[in-house]
Amino acid sequence: MRRFAVVSRGTVGEVGILPIAVAGEIRPGDSLSERLLAAAKKQGIRFQARDILVVKHKVVSKAEGALVALAEIRPSAASRVWARRYGLDARVTELALRESRRVVRRKRGVLITETRHGFVCANSGVDVSNVDGGSHAVLLPQDPDRSASRLRTELKKRLRLEIAVIVSDSFGRPWREGLTEVAIGIAGMRPLVDYRGRRDSHGYALHASIDAIADELACAAGLVCGKLARTPACIIRGFSYRPGYGKATQMIRPAAYDLFR
Repeated sequence: MRRFAVVSRGTVGEVGILPIAVAGEIRPGDSLSERLLAAAKKQGIRFQARDILVVKHKVVSKAEGALVALAEIRPSAASRVWARRYGLDARVTELALRESRRVVRRKRGVLITETRHGFVCANSGVDVSNVDGGSHAVLLPQDPDRSASRLRTELKKRLRLEIAVIVSDSFGRPWREGLTEVAIGIAGMRPLVDYRGRRDSHGYALHASIDAIADELACAAGLVCGKLARTPACIIRGFSYRPGYGKATQMIRPAAYDLFR
């Protein structure tokens, strides 16, 4: 178990991250809850009340059948031109456009879109890595919040414990190199902590401090759920979160307050 000391809601505590490695592929129709429980049991991991389960979206999408055979995609002329110019797969470009609500930016082979969920990311989250070697592409879950809620409900019935669930994905960021994890689905916890109006240790009243707790937890999980680690999930234990109703869509900044739209 890997542990990291963190500052949580004003108190210093210890937070543990327990990786859950899953043997074999997750396939459409598989019970993700059963696969995760079996993997945890094999590793001697027992869930506890107030644990946070973070699951990579790709296994959620696979279990839900959000896979597309690339051989069945017929790219438009525009997609073929764009892909040929930058050495891309026109079928993936076509899928990304189909899965988007709008195109935010096209430049030097990078296609930034807004998905129907409201997420702004590369290629609408369409990915071919860690699927089956390039025959299929995996899409984002149709409703990641609902996916998180369903998984939490199934685990709660089996475990008789109150836990929270986060579905995560890797996003790029403006002005920063590298990918980092974000929460695209949430169940059983509040995704944001609002410190506005509270005073710091010097007595200064905070005016703009709202912490994206769910994203920070997703990032912590990313330390052990790497792309090549075959570890699609982990348990975060010891973090003091606010239980209750929460959705990842609460973390999408309204257009009226978004300075970059």
